[in-house]
This record gives sequence, structure tokens and C-alpha cells, in this order.
Amino acid sequence: MPHFDLPLEELRRYRPELPEPEDFDGFWEKTLSAARAHDLDARFARVETALATVEVFDVTYAGFEGQPVKGWLIVPAGAEGPLPAVVEYIGYGGGRGLPHERLLWSAAGFAHFVMDTRGQGAGGTGAGDTPDPVGSGPAHPGYMTRGIEDPHDYYYRRVFTDAVRAVEAARAHPLVDSARVAAVGGSQGGGITLAVGGLVPDLAAIAPDVPFLCDFPRAATLSGRLPYLEIGQYLRTRRGLEERVFRTLSYFDGVHFAARGRAPALFSAALQDETCPPSTVFAAFNAYAGSERSMEVYSFNDHEGGGAYQKDVQLRWLPGHLGNR
Repeated sequence: MPHFDLPLEELRRYRPELPEPEDFDGFWEKTLSAARAHDLDARFARVETALATVEVFDVTYAGFEGQPVKGWLIVPAGAEGPLPAVVEYIGYGGGRGLPHERLLWSAAGFAHFVMDTRGQGAGGTGAGDTPDPVGSGPAHPGYMTRGIEDPHDYYYRRVFTDAVRAVEAARAHPLVDSARVAAVGGSQGGGITLAVGGLVPDLAAIAPDVPFLCDFPRAATLSGRLPYLEIGQYLRTRRGLEERVFRTLSYFDGVHFAARGRAPALFSAALQDETCPPSTVFAAFNAYAGSERSMEVYSFNDHEGGGAYQKDVQLRWLPGHLGNR
């Protein structure tokens, strides 16, 4: 597959002028304040498994509008804590799956909190257990266009709020050191990681891997694949709504969250990635406000990016920021 986006030297300079809503910060302050008006009610039920090296907790906590969100907390067996923690967000369409599918971070000595993504996990990479009880108007199949004509109704307002509350839920467990929490995720999970990095000011580190949900105007016109294609399919039939749709999306653009992120950040991009084009990833990376940021580039990979190689980079990088090395 050939490179289809900007050359690498141009990617490193790419800074699109994306309109940012004047009330961006106020919108998110009100959204999170409304969520925090509900008791977090984080519950951790120990789960019996056949796994000898970890202990598993089935988590339920209050997310957007107090609605219940599921997750896993997986910790090394016999750990006394307090442990550094990794909060993980999942790729598009996937759910939290089963505990034995998510053993990497606990094997490295971390407490590992996996957030289930509301409404997803039926047909993706893992089964989900969190419904999305909020309806929407007409939408293209998928999640990208649910409520897309108004930022208050948009699907990712709920998801990003759930994600911030996931950090709070992880910190509520006595085995977790609240000062040593990182956020990680790939693709959709990478986009959620960027949002959380911009909304939670005291994270120890973030690691967005080939992040989705960045530079929407370019992504929606450059990528010919789902999920970004959902936006074009929606506008193909709902003519005349382009300005309204992209205004909604501007409240959820990873570039704007990156401009507010301060934690040390490890990004990755793949130069043949037609799902999350590299220019959209570099748009967020180049906007990132934190003084410590780095980018791993995979020149001959599509959306799989670095795969296990990037996990190895993360495993070597995170302990230096979470104080367990």
C-alpha cells in the first residue's frame, strides 16, 4: 500500500486551523459538573476466574447523567498496593470482553481498569455490557452520527464523560495510587485518551495509539473507510447540514483536547493508515500542550500501527512516569 497522505516532514509541521467553539471549556465544565452531581457509586465485585496471577473485579460506576457503566479492574494476585494504574479505553465497536483477554498491564505490575464503551461490544472485538439508554434522531449505522446535529445530544459527549468518570472510579479503589494513573487506548480508545488527557489535569501520563476522533474536517474528506465514512454517508442524504455537523464535531475534536493536555504523552502514527490518516494524528500531536511528548512512526503499516511493538514501547515508557521502575 503506498503512502497517501502528506510526507513525513510535512506531517511534523502540519497544524490545521480548526475553529474552536468559544464555549468549549464551559461546555465541558457544565457536562462534567452535571455528571458529578450524581454519586460515583463505584462498586467492585470480586470475580472468581481460573486465572492464577491476577485478581479480577467486575466494576460498575455512574457515568453520564448517573447512568451505569461497566468495567474490569484487574490487579496482580496478592498485591497490597498502592499500585500505579492504567485506565484503558477500547477501539471502535469493541466491548470490555473477558478478563483473560486483558492481562498485559497487570502482568507488568499495574492495576488495570478497562472501561466498557456504552452501546458497543456487539460485533466488534469484544463483548460489551453497557447499554446506551439515550436515543437520537436519524443516524447512519454506527456511532459517529448519533445526535450529531447538536453537541449536547452527541454520542461522544456521553462516552467522554464516562471516560473521565472511569478515572475517578479507578482512583476510588484502595489498591490504586490516585497520583499515579495513566490513560491509554488505540484508535477510538486513543481518541478517548486524548479527551481524558485534556479534561483530567492531573494524570501521570497518556498514550494515545493511532488515535481516532482527530481533525474531523480532514478525516471525513480524506479517509474512505468507516468509521469516518459514516459522516459523509450522513451528509450525503441530509444535505445542507454540513456546517451544523462540523460545529458539533468541533466540541469533540482530539486536536482541541490535545491543546489542553499537560501530562507526558506517547503517541503513535502509521503512515499507511487509511482509517485514521496520519495527518489527523499529527494534527493532535503537534497541538499537544505538554512539554514532554513523543511520537512513534510506523512507515509501512496501516491501522494496526505498531501492534505488539508499540505495546513494548509503552511497557518500557510508562514505568518511568508512574514511578514503578
